[in-house]
Amino acid sequence: MPPGLQATYFGANGWLLEFDRVRVLVDPWLTGALEFPPGPWLFRGTLPQEWPVPAALDLLLLTQGLPDHCHPASLALLDPDLPVVGSLAAGQRARQLGFRHVTALRPGERHRLGALEILATAGAPVPQVENGYRLAHPAGRLYLEPHGFLDPDLPAEPVDAVITPVVDLGLPLAGAFVRGRQVLPHLLERLSPATVLASTTGGDVRFDGLLTRALWQRGSSSEAAAMLEALAAGAANPTRLIDPVPGTPYPLSGLA
Repeated sequence: MPPGLQATYFGANGWLLEFDRVRVLVDPWLTGALEFPPGPWLFRGTLPQEWPVPAALDLLLLTQGLPDHCHPASLALLDPDLPVVGSLAAGQRARQLGFRHVTALRPGERHRLGALEILATAGAPVPQVENGYRLAHPAGRLYLEPHGFLDPDLPAEPVDAVITPVVDLGLPLAGAFVRGRQVLPHLLERLSPATVLASTTGGDVRFDGLLTRALWQRGSSSEAAAMLEALAAGAANPTRLIDPVPGTPYPLSGLA
């Protein structure tokens, strides 16, 4: 039997999304360290375990061109003939890494892969505006954006699931660059998801370096769960929150 709509988490920003038999790999970090210039002394991430490349992929979907979304060592494991859809920055990076079939989308643009429709939405400005996506397929509808930035032009249409951070992360002077805690109530109002999957800060990834000493966090998964529980009182179709366990497939369709 096909899986309907299903999501499997790999930690940080990485997901495998399955729309029946259409398999979409999102922002994978599967192997090796994560580093930002000028070097690991500033910022370095390590995975608690490495992940094999999922089999039978149909699409690589990239939200941003930064290393935690376009992770070079992980993308090097993929077939360069795998179709890629990404933001302008991610598309440029994918081409530099050798991918041959790359579609770069600006916010508001669409792309279709068989029965799967991809709408690019305005995401985080880091510093250029990157992408979120609304994915629509007969098996289900899903919205994702990894930094908690909601495009004001995103249509207010119900989805089966939202993948979003649920905490705010920031640096002194720079402010919040991840706004999951702030955006969650707006996502619930705009999209009425049956399920919210927490992402971006999960998967027991370890971070070291000078930058991490100044990093602040507001909110938590337990706080988000309490908010959803309060909103669920008397609701006909309450939203469930999943703080996903990496490697576990979560069925998402037919739950509303």
